[in-house]
Amino acid sequence: MSDEPKVSGKDRPRNSMRQTTWEWTKSIAVALVIWVVVRSLLVEAFRIPSGSMENTLQIGDFLFVNKTLYGAEIPLTNRHLPAIREPKRLDIVVFRSVQEEGLNIVKRVIGMPGDTVSMKDNVVHINGRPLKEPYAIKTELLTDPEWPEMRAWQVKRVLTKNRDAYRPTLKNWGPIVIPRDSFMVMGDNRDNSYDSRYWGFLGRDRIRGRPLVIYYSYNKEGVLPLPFLTAIRWGRIFSAPH
Repeated sequence: MSDEPKVSGKDRPRNSMRQTTWEWTKSIAVALVIWVVVRSLLVEAFRIPSGSMENTLQIGDFLFVNKTLYGAEIPLTNRHLPAIREPKRLDIVVFRSVQEEGLNIVKRVIGMPGDTVSMKDNVVHINGRPLKEPYAIKTELLTDPEWPEMRAWQVKRVLTKNRDAYRPTLKNWGPIVIPRDSFMVMGDNRDNSYDSRYWGFLGRDRIRGRPLVIYYSYNKEGVLPLPFLTAIRWGRIFSAPH
């Protein structure tokens, strides 16, 4: 006679349900771990909320951001993985806001560590030479007033003998030397961008990644019928911003 315990018909469905629940739990746990790893170390989704990078990036663009390129931050630590390369001039970067905790921002790298940067008549100059910016949108402002917010941090670094007379404006400021491990970032929509000109240099440790591809784009201001189709910017989907 066999000594194996007998399982009643009532117990079989219960054991089967427990096994199914356990399998589902394991699958969900594995999926969550994979999602955390991918989001933290590889790729993260990002939405463009403002027009500061138009027309390169438009309001309603949804991006995948490459976090491995500049060295992804390891979760729950202050350490980063080794970078594939350092940020270069004209790279578009996503970074943690200098002024508002928890906010991610996207701008373009204009100045590199050690550069002498200035702006003359709305033209950026790097080390005394004008920077070619075919991507930049510039409007002819009727006035070009002084910005006390800009002066507050720039006056301490501006290369001028008479700092008391330094009055930076949106179109004219500097020259300023960018310190080590810092960058100057600006929006492509030059006259509608709250960027380094106002709040200062961007530390290397705040840069999180670079936009990889636009996976979706939606024009919420669209007025055509069937907006779920006509408001989608089909031509921007799967394009790479540069």
